[in-house]
This record gives sequence, C-alpha cells and structure tokens, in this order.
Amino acid sequence: MLRAMGMESDQEIVLSRFSFIAALGAMTRVKSQFEKSRKLAGPRALQPSQWGMLCPSDTPEGEQCGLIKALSLLAHVTTPDEEGPIRRLCYSLGVEDAAGLTGEELHSAGTITVFLNGALLGVHRRPQTFMSDMRTLRRRGKIGEFVSIYEHEAQRAIIIATDGGRLCRPLIVVKKGKPMLKPEVHLRKLKSGELRFTDFLRLGIIEWVDVNEENNSYIAINPEDVTMESTHLEIEPLTLLGAVAGLVPYPHHNQSPRNTYQCAMGKQAMGNIACNQHLRTDTQLLLLTYPQQPMCKTRTIDLIGYDNLPAGHNASVAVMSYSGYDIEDALIMNKASIDRGFGRCCVTRKYATPLARSAIGSSEELRAPPVIGGGGKGGGRHQRQGGFVGRAKKYAIIDEDGLPFSGEQVVDGGVLINKVSPMSDAATGQVTHWRDTPISYKNPVPSYVDRVIATENEDQAKIFKCITRQTRRPELGDKFSSRHGQKGVIGLIVNQEDMPFGEKGWCPDLIMNPHGFPSRMTVGKLLECVSGKAGVLDGERSYGTAFGGTTKQHMTESLIRHGFHPSAKEYITSGVTGEALECYIFVGPIYYQKLKHMVMDKIHARSTGPVNQLTRQPTEGRAKDGGLRLGEMERDCLVAYGASNLLLERLMLSSDVFTASVCRRCGLLSYQNGTCKLCGTSENIVDIRMPYACKLLFQELQAMNVCPRLKVESR
Repeated sequence: MLRAMGMESDQEIVLSRFSFIAALGAMTRVKSQFEKSRKLAGPRALQPSQWGMLCPSDTPEGEQCGLIKALSLLAHVTTPDEEGPIRRLCYSLGVEDAAGLTGEELHSAGTITVFLNGALLGVHRRPQTFMSDMRTLRRRGKIGEFVSIYEHEAQRAIIIATDGGRLCRPLIVVKKGKPMLKPEVHLRKLKSGELRFTDFLRLGIIEWVDVNEENNSYIAINPEDVTMESTHLEIEPLTLLGAVAGLVPYPHHNQSPRNTYQCAMGKQAMGNIACNQHLRTDTQLLLLTYPQQPMCKTRTIDLIGYDNLPAGHNASVAVMSYSGYDIEDALIMNKASIDRGFGRCCVTRKYATPLARSAIGSSEELRAPPVIGGGGKGGGRHQRQGGFVGRAKKYAIIDEDGLPFSGEQVVDGGVLINKVSPMSDAATGQVTHWRDTPISYKNPVPSYVDRVIATENEDQAKIFKCITRQTRRPELGDKFSSRHGQKGVIGLIVNQEDMPFGEKGWCPDLIMNPHGFPSRMTVGKLLECVSGKAGVLDGERSYGTAFGGTTKQHMTESLIRHGFHPSAKEYITSGVTGEALECYIFVGPIYYQKLKHMVMDKIHARSTGPVNQLTRQPTEGRAKDGGLRLGEMERDCLVAYGASNLLLERLMLSSDVFTASVCRRCGLLSYQNGTCKLCGTSENIVDIRMPYACKLLFQELQAMNVCPRLKVESR
C-alpha cells in the first residue's frame, strides 16, 4: 500500500554533527511518509491539533516543505506502557466487561463504551466520575504519567491510551479557575533546588497531555486568560516554537518565512559542536575560532545551553548605503575586524585508511618514503623529479614509519600516509611485488597536519588516521547571515581608515544596505539591534524571547539614560571625505553567523581538462575538474547580442568540436575511411566540423529508424 502511493515505509536519518544546532534539529525532526513529489497542501499544512506539539517555523524549503517538521520545545514522544494494570484498574472503577454484555446493553442509553489502546473493554454507567477518578490517580502518580484519558462525544466512548509514539506536552493543571502552580511558592523552591520537574508531576501541579486529551481541555495561554472553564494553563508561550526557531530574537515581529529561513541557516552556521570537539575525528569539521554569546538572547538559549556552544559573533552593524558594493544583500566588512579575528574559522579534515588483509594472508603495510635519486650532497631524496609535484616534495613530510610529522605543511598531491599493498602471482599465490597505494592530500590550498592517530576497528584491523587543519579568514564572497533570515555575502573589505566612524571614534564591523528591511519586514532584527545596544550600555544581556522579552520602553529609557538617541541612531562621519553624513545612521550590535558556504571551497576554473567518455564534452563539477557550463539562458543572451563567433567558439570549438565525414549526395554520415555506406563510393565525401553531441544525436536517431540528412553546400 505504501509502495503503491509512493510513500516510504522505513525512515532513517544520518545525525549531522555539523553544529550544535544541526544535531539538536536532527534529533527533534519529524519526517512524514508522504511522497514529496505530490503537490498536496493537506499533508504539508500545520494542523490545529499540532499546536504546541510541532514547531510552526522549522521546516525546509522546496518539495519537502511541510513534510519534515520539528518537535516543539517541550513536546515528548511516549514509550509503550503496560496494559494489564490499567485494564484491572478500569474494571475496579466500574467498567462492565464487554464479554458479559449483549448488544442491547452495550448501546443502551446512559452508558458509554470504554476502549484501551483500540480494544473494547466494556461500558460504564457514570462516565464523568470514571474519567475524574482516572485523572486523579494519574495526577497522584498511581498510574503512568503518560496515560491518556479522552472522551469522544460523537462516538459516546472513552478512549484510554498507553501505547507508544504519541505526542504529548506538559501543562499546568487549573482547578476552579485557579492554577495549581503558585509562583511565589513553587518557583522559589524550584530555583533553590528543593523541587524538580518530577516533583511537580507527583504533586499534580503539572501533567502530560496528548493530542486526544487536548480536545477535552480548555487551555489558557497566559495566567490572566484563566477562567472558570479553564482546565489547563500553558507553562510558557515560547514553548510553541522548537529548539532551532527559539534562537530567533523577537520572532513574533518578523514576517513568518524569515523565521523559517533562519531555521535552515542556523543549522549551517559554524560554531562549537561539542566540548570534546578537538578530540573528535569527524570527516570534516568547521569550527569558529572565536565564537561569542549573543548580546540579545532568548529563554530557549538558556534552556538548551546554546551559550556553552555558540555559533556567531556580535557585529557592530551600521545600516547605510556605502558605495555600490552593498547592493543585493552584500555586506561591507571592516578589514581591522577581520584582523582581530571576526569570522575566522578552522577547517579540519580526516584522511583514514585500514591495513587490509588480502586473500593470501598478506597484509598492507606502511613504509618509509622511497629514496629518490642518489649521490650528491644532501642525498637523493631532495632532488626534484617530474610530476605534479616532484617526488621529493611529494614525500617531504613522511617519517620512517610511513606517517607524517605533526605540524608540517602538506601541499596538493603530497602523501599523508605511505601505504603499500601486496601483489601476488595468480598461479603460485606468492607475493611478487608491492604496489604503492598512498593516501594523498588533494586540495589546491595547503593545510597543516594536526594529529596522527593509530587505532583498530571492530575486526582488529589497524587503522591510521591523519587530521589536517586549515585556518581561514573571511574573504570576498563568504556567506554570513543574521538570525532573521537575512543572508548576504561579503562584497567589499575596506580598511578601517576608510570606514565611517561615530563621534566617539568607533567603526562598524559590518555595513548593511537599508533596502533589506522594507520588503522583508524583519522588525525583529531592528529590535535586536536596539535591545543589544541598550544591553551593552547597561552591562547586561537583553532578552528577545518570543511573545515577550525586553520591552521597547525599557530599551529607549536605557539609551536616553546613557546619552544616546532613543531609536539608536547616531551622528556618523565619512571615512573617505571626512565630512559628516547628511542623515543619522542606525547602528548597534547584531549577532551574525558565518555559514559553511565559503569561496575557498567553491572557487573553480580550468582551461583544458577531462571530457565525458560518451559525449566528449567537458565533465561537470569541481571534483572532476569540470568546465563551466554555458546554459540556455546564457546562449540566449549571446544570440540577442549578435555574438555569433563567440557562440561558435564557446559551444563548439572549446567544447566538443568533431570533424565528421558526410556524403554530399545522400547527406548521411560516412565512415572515417572516406566511403559512404549507402552510396558505396568515396567521390562525394566531404569533411565538416560539428559538435560531437550533434553527431551522436544523428547516430541515435538512425538507430531508431529516423534518418536525418545533411545538405552540404560548397563555399
């Protein structure tokens, strides 16, 4: 059934350790089994029953939009509980066993059927008393805290659930219009450590409620919303969001898609991934060298411990247009800020190899680098020979044990692990010679050997790992983003003396174009800037929690108290002309994240290189040393411009030019020996140039019994 509808039956997601937030987002992800290519809105929408269970912002863009969701901050997935004790309890509380009842008694007026995990238990004559008793026992801890008791009025049934896989969340119990939680008593004991969350469950102050039981509940959002009809109270409105969306300051002031964009980009931000990150041997690690805690934080940051593993910098941002290099979200960056460590990151890569054992029993080995050349002063190893790098340079960092020295620089083509493999004779099975199978470094940018590790795998085979390290500074084209979905690349790096400066001599780290605000309506970013500036002046970090946080009145009072404009605007002087700007500039600290998209990983160019074996066109991709594709839209531009010779050169001469033999009489392609297969003569054969892909198309059409003919005219 699932296969017929294009759905997936088994789900498996690889845990991403790219960043702390990426790992947290992967562990709270909820993936639907619905086919992602089907364009239906229903399965993708956030249903009303998912309020407080699933995050309304954390979902990817594209065809998987709405099919992958994330758990809210306090949502919990239940595990199965025993049915036996619950069944016996139901019978002791007055449930009449269905086995001893007739159909008329099951459906008689005044009775209601009772189900346990979908199985019929029986009927009860006083359903409200039964439900009240069950919930009282749950709140006293006599039965499991995740047992759900739900009345389905349309079906006249009470549904009890103890199975696993149900989403539930904690709520404060309300009785007779008054919450059971007394802030002046219980919260004080919670802060002092006298009470814990489990104690609140045991005392019946808080209980877990699943989606079904929420239908019988009347939940108040805030304490002032509690009425006599209320049954529960939200612990905190911010728990509506998930762990990733909760990092956004003032998200309720942003346009909704911007919060969704940040959920995707927050997982791509570099930072610290774990406290033991320098001991890990991940395939690739991107670590921010000097991460900072955000000046404007949220309660979610406190709850998940984001301050211990942050991923960003507090940048001093000026919102203004400064030259033409800041259009379309480009950023202008202060070179002195980069020199001080802003945006600097460390990239580590792992190169590993096991010493495999062959069928004849011989094992691979590590060996000292070969002796190159001979004689002469200084030995033969330092005499350069041919190749991409000379063989002496290729083995320059390898020690006598076949492993590299720690701290040495390795260049493109250099050997990291000098391994040799045994080659045996097919007839005798004896090792005849050893073949070089080294692990080489393949990157045009040099790195340094950080660590060398020798260990074993589960099969007791030896494994050698080499960790390389690169330290990178921000450069033109590197991608940054704020926590409001406002991403941009560096368009210009300016010397500090050319940057605008304030009355007290400070210079901004970043300059952002003001045209990024009107259409995107990210008011939360403006509030983050103002609250962060007020927090810096007061010497404390401000809060931008969803549906709350530091108020605008508090921010403006703080700015006025320290002699600043209440809207955080300042008098700015141009660093180029030395004259004051004609308007006040909005400046303040904004938390910026450095994303994993860096120019050094994507820069690529080539002249000649490998081609596809079938089409003889240049290969695609940086890893294959491929060419840069001139697509259909680029072709249309050249056609409109009238650059016919450039079209010929780009699309044929520099791509897959081919000299084909064509019969002038019948118009068919002939063989290279100059004979037409159809006419049987070589008198009318001429050579013409065409793209090899065109020649391949003609041959494939002929194989389909479609015969294209070329009409050749003499010049």
